[in-house]
Amino acid sequence: MIRIEKKFAELRKHGRKAFIAYITAGDPSVDATVNLIREFEQQGVDIVELGVPFSDPVADGPVNQEAAMRALKNNVTVSDILGGIRRIRNESEIPIIFFAYYNTILAYGLERFVDDAVNYGLDGALVLDLPPEEAGEYKQLMDTRNLATVFLISPITPRDRIERIVNCSTGFIYYVSQMGVTGERENTAKDIPEMISAIRRYANIPVVVGFGISSPEQVHDIAAYADGVVVGSSIVRRIGKLGEKPGFETEVGKYVGKLTAPLKGV
Repeated sequence: MIRIEKKFAELRKHGRKAFIAYITAGDPSVDATVNLIREFEQQGVDIVELGVPFSDPVADGPVNQEAAMRALKNNVTVSDILGGIRRIRNESEIPIIFFAYYNTILAYGLERFVDDAVNYGLDGALVLDLPPEEAGEYKQLMDTRNLATVFLISPITPRDRIERIVNCSTGFIYYVSQMGVTGERENTAKDIPEMISAIRRYANIPVVVGFGISSPEQVHDIAAYADGVVVGSSIVRRIGKLGEKPGFETEVGKYVGKLTAPLKGV
């Protein structure tokens, strides 16, 4: 989590907002994932969310579901992904978190996951289907090892529950800007500024916005209110389209560079 805190502190110092890129780990291979992270850092990505492939990704739209299936067909495991992160840590301190479903972590072993996360260089996790009310053991173990526990707040989260979620969150808070599954949208929700203001009444950590953001214009608009912007499906879609092409990581990286540009004064 220290890498996440340092990154947001650095960005605040320069008056900038974070760009967070989501990709599915192991799509089309772990080697490609490592190369993509390298490329993304060169293109101005501040934090990486690695989706852990899962057979029943209920919060994901078709694009991310297909990416998960491609990775699973290649028999990508949590151990494989952590091994890729260790390779990244030989050359980079870019913050990396898991975007995962709890069954995957339980199957791996909760204590083993926490230990390996620290040893391999993972900075934390966002567990989509684990509400704070049921996260006791997970939260305790993650806190003990200073790993970020990122939780979701949605447009329909009751105001009295926002405080509970905020109190369980470390690293940053993830605001889901659109109801439904992940995926690209033509327009962003109009109530984002209001919801971010409501979250900030309780939060003393950064608030980032994701789901449905897919263009440089949307990145620019959301960054006016949030501490960070998450883009996933539009990047994953290009990986799916180009993934069999040698050197495709550079082409995907150029696309990501266009998305980060509004946050870098380019």
